[in-house]
Amino acid sequence: MDYSKLLINNCNAVMNNMHDGFFVVNPQGRLVMVNQALEDITGFSSQELIGSLCTIFDCDDCDRMQTEESHSPDLWCKLFAQDRICRQEAKIQRKDGRYLPVIKTAMVLKDEEGNLQGAVETIEDISEKEKRDQKIFELTQVIREQEDFYGIVGKSPSMRQLFELVRKAGQSNSSVTIFGESGSGKEVVARAIHECGIRKHQPFIQLNCAALNEHLMESELFGHVKGAFTGATNHRKGRFECAHGGDLFLDEIGDMPLSVQKKLLRVLETKQFERVGETQSMNVDVRFITATNKDLQELVNQGLFREDLYFRLNVVPIHLPPLRERLQDLNPLVRNFIRNLRITEGKDIQGVTPEVMDIFYDYAWPGNIRELRNTLEYAFVTAESQMIKPENLPHALFENQNSEGLDWYSPQEAEGNEEKERLLDALKQANGNQTRAASLLGVSRITVWKRMRKYNINVDKEIRN
Repeated sequence: MDYSKLLINNCNAVMNNMHDGFFVVNPQGRLVMVNQALEDITGFSSQELIGSLCTIFDCDDCDRMQTEESHSPDLWCKLFAQDRICRQEAKIQRKDGRYLPVIKTAMVLKDEEGNLQGAVETIEDISEKEKRDQKIFELTQVIREQEDFYGIVGKSPSMRQLFELVRKAGQSNSSVTIFGESGSGKEVVARAIHECGIRKHQPFIQLNCAALNEHLMESELFGHVKGAFTGATNHRKGRFECAHGGDLFLDEIGDMPLSVQKKLLRVLETKQFERVGETQSMNVDVRFITATNKDLQELVNQGLFREDLYFRLNVVPIHLPPLRERLQDLNPLVRNFIRNLRITEGKDIQGVTPEVMDIFYDYAWPGNIRELRNTLEYAFVTAESQMIKPENLPHALFENQNSEGLDWYSPQEAEGNEEKERLLDALKQANGNQTRAASLLGVSRITVWKRMRKYNINVDKEIRN
């Protein structure tokens, strides 16, 4: 049986059963053969593709060679000089204008005498793979544990009210602005709004507006085309395009430059945008979630934030209380962080001592939940037993403690070792119990502990023996 003849006769059937896009171009770069998968991937029909130049795909990996360099009018494409391209990642443009990540493989076609006859190329759509990779990355960035409410830990009344507002915001398409101090958990709240919302099966894309200058922010938000500016060597999808159908979280929105605010307002009003370096408008469907640690109304008054944008974004305001105003949540937060750290650090630490919790309750936590987490990470490094003790905590916690009980005695009373002796007497009466000793002295247990540390008093050696 002549298998080569059989293959030729069934060429179209073979091509149209391929999962990857397939096309053949002549030496001038015009498409002469395409398969069904290529139509599905690009959105173009075979009638639109046959006879068109291969540049219709606007592939950002395609480079035309200069005739002066190649010394041959045939070698207008780098493929014809290289003979083949193997599994090269690139982006092509679909008929609807959206960029599609692909892996392409191509090789030239020559006759028996070695004369150039054209080229054949396959296109593998890897957009689903990119989505999976992005999801894996997000999951590794944010540890998801069994929390009270979509990752937000808390049981205080203020947090219970916040949970209810988050749930309602998630079921709406209205813009949300989260107000809260640095480190108070605004990103976790934004994710909770997405995960309990009607867009939970669509992308959650975020951007920190404080981390980029004006030009980089435009490129990140809107995307750019190859050659749009110096260094733009590839097509790039912007955050708007990536978030299509889902939620776009803009953190530190108060730091967004006024010029970008104007363009963001247009997207909110028209649901359209253009990539940097391109004039073709694209439709986009995203719900905006923004966050800030600044007073946006004051920025509006100062002319640093557009008032029309403020009202567009602040449809559903959510105010996240600082940690010092919800100390009732300290215990569950500590338990949660210790559980997470025990897994990530591989260290068998079970909890903190009562003295440590007293120190935590007495501290103002200017860095909020982020500072609490960092404090426990530090303690995990320094702790040598299953319980975190005061000596395992960073010194910053003691430098900014509340002032209660710091001035126990007048200068005359504190002369010599009298301060230490009074502390020792109280500890002896209390049989080493620091809480009872603090009650006898009329101060907090934290103050007793700090003075014990100051005078290097070991209860087991000096009191109980």
